[in-house]
Amino acid sequence: MSSDKKKLFIRSWGCQMNVYDSGRMADVLAPLGYAPATGPDDADMIVLNTCHIREKASEKLFSELGRLRVLKQAREQDGGRLILAVAGCVAQAEGAEITARAPYVDLVLGPQSYHRLPEMVTRISRAAGAVIETDFPTEQKFDFLPDSTTPQGVTAFLTIQEGCDKFCSFCVVPYTRGSEFSRSAAAVLAEARHLVGQGAREITLLGQNVNAWHGEGLSGGAWSLDRLLLELAEIPGLARLRYTTSHPRDMDDALIAAHGTIPQLMPFLHLPVQSGSDRMLAAMNRGHKADDYFRIVDKLRQARPDIALSSDFIAGHPGETEADHQATLRLIERVGFALAYSFKYSSRPGTPAATAQLQVTEVEKDRRLQEIQALLREQQDAFNRSCVGRACDILVTGPGRHPGQFAGRSPWLQPTHGEGSPDLAGQVLPAVVTAAMPNSLTVRLEGNEALGPPAQTPRQEKAAA
Repeated sequence: MSSDKKKLFIRSWGCQMNVYDSGRMADVLAPLGYAPATGPDDADMIVLNTCHIREKASEKLFSELGRLRVLKQAREQDGGRLILAVAGCVAQAEGAEITARAPYVDLVLGPQSYHRLPEMVTRISRAAGAVIETDFPTEQKFDFLPDSTTPQGVTAFLTIQEGCDKFCSFCVVPYTRGSEFSRSAAAVLAEARHLVGQGAREITLLGQNVNAWHGEGLSGGAWSLDRLLLELAEIPGLARLRYTTSHPRDMDDALIAAHGTIPQLMPFLHLPVQSGSDRMLAAMNRGHKADDYFRIVDKLRQARPDIALSSDFIAGHPGETEADHQATLRLIERVGFALAYSFKYSSRPGTPAATAQLQVTEVEKDRRLQEIQALLREQQDAFNRSCVGRACDILVTGPGRHPGQFAGRSPWLQPTHGEGSPDLAGQVLPAVVTAAMPNSLTVRLEGNEALGPPAQTPRQEKAAA
């Protein structure tokens, strides 16, 4: 390990997988002597971990790079050095443009290459000029990553699947993250145990299409996600499980049934549908119809009556008519969502929708988005209000905003707060919801005795005997 003390600052945009990736980049750079910096000003290396999903992603990146260029030049004038790196999906998609427009960037790497960071940084230190790594390596990066050295906390994320084979018309993920890849069950379970050993009580499994996971099982053969969840639930001290993001096409009956049979699997599911119009779903290449989505929702609610649903919606995809928009509003009304994310369609270069005919005007996209968001906000407020008076278990995550308060998380992913010691962090405690805010709940603890780990399963009892 290098004895040089250097500082690393990573700024992440976008999804939770980017947050996870940023943590792993810090892990692989630690042996080179890089410790976390408090901000860009005291960093020896800055990594911008980018996301290509959101609107104007490239513009935001180049705006940030312009500010950091000043910092880099000032450092060099003082005789020092600042390594500037761009990672993530924008780097994968636009690596050549980044080095052309911002030649002061030292390193450009895609999301499949960050296990090579130590090698890249060493190459930069030996020679001038930018290093670009945006190929899809033949080796899997997870095979080369060390155990995480920095605990994520009471709640943790664990990537089990990457890439996408769906090729939705509007999405760049297949081009920036590659084809679908599933980590082995042994690797996932080992990392989960490591996270629990670091204090995690809730783990969220991550993937571009997480429910498409089909990793190698412990005794060979392929497991599906329901089987993995069952095995993860056996880990002592792991109180809660979640997974995101899912695709309706991969929501099979076995996974739906797992929501009713695995107590650790929380009653909250993010299941993007994007539109309520069959015509638009076909144009988007989603591979399912609105009725398919309704059937999945009905089965989920039969398996787990208290389950809450979240989704994604796109307003104004090319070719969308007012009738298509109204079909989306009808789907929202029928399903009822506890939380949802909605966006105006924005073109992504290289995707089929970018060159499609009948592009919707910005004015029309704005209007439709406002109608979708108003209905979703109404539903979210109604769901939060319906929780008042409800008894539920709260995972305490740490201190609240005010003295004498704790912060926590409900089974339905809502932030919670109440009077109590933040020293209870990591405990799952019985509580009653006393008030609902637009984005959080106030709760009253019913006792300070932790519920503790789940009762032993028959498999655990047999092993203990």
